[in-house]
Amino acid sequence: MSMTVPTLHLYTDSSPNGFKITIALEELALPYTLHHVRIDQGEHRHPAFLALNPHGRIPVLHDAATGITVFESAAILLYLADKTGRLLPGDTKGRWEAITWLMFHSASMGPLLGQRVHAECFAAERHDAAIQRFRRLSEDTFAVLDARLAQRPWLAGDDFSIADIATFGWMHIAQIVEFNFSQHEHLSAWHQRASQRPAVQRGITLPQPAVGP
Repeated sequence: MSMTVPTLHLYTDSSPNGFKITIALEELALPYTLHHVRIDQGEHRHPAFLALNPHGRIPVLHDAATGITVFESAAILLYLADKTGRLLPGDTKGRWEAITWLMFHSASMGPLLGQRVHAECFAAERHDAAIQRFRRLSEDTFAVLDARLAQRPWLAGDDFSIADIATFGWMHIAQIVEFNFSQHEHLSAWHQRASQRPAVQRGITLPQPAVGP
C-alpha cells in the first residue's frame, strides 16, 4: 500500500518564529515534512538553505505541489490560511482585523520582544539603558494587546486565527525567559486559553522545545 508523500516542507528550528508555523500546521492537520535547521550549528548559513531564504533565517515553507517557497513567518501564515481557507475569519471585517493584528505583531511586538530577549538574556555586554527601553516598549505592546482582548476571546474576535498564532509564538518565549506579563489580566487569560489547545501544545515541541538562556 503506497503512502502519500507530504508536499509541504518546513525548514525550522526551536524559536518563536518557528513555533508559529508548527502550531499552524498542527492546527490545520496538514501533513508536512519537518527539516530541522540547527541554527546553533550554523546550518542556516549552508548554501542549500540560503537557496531557500537568502537572508538565512527560519522558518521557510516549500510547497512542492505549487512550487512556491515562502519565508518570513507572517507570510507563511498567510499562505497557509489562503491555501486552506482556515485560520482567518470568513467575513471581510474579521479577516482584516486578523491581518491587522498579524502585522502589529510582525512590525511591533515581535521585533521589540526579540530585542529585549537579546538585551536581557544573550548580549555579551549589559546595557541598562537599552534594557530599560525595550522593557518599556514591550510593556506598551502588552498593554495594547491586553486592551484588545478585554472584550473578545481572540485577537480577531470569536475565532482563533493566524494573529493569535503569531502572537503566541513570542508570548511563549516571553514566559520561558520569565518576562512577567501577569499584571495584564486579559492577555494572561488569552495566553492560558491558547496554551491549552492541543495543536499549540504539539507545535511548541517541534522540532524540539525551547529552553531559556
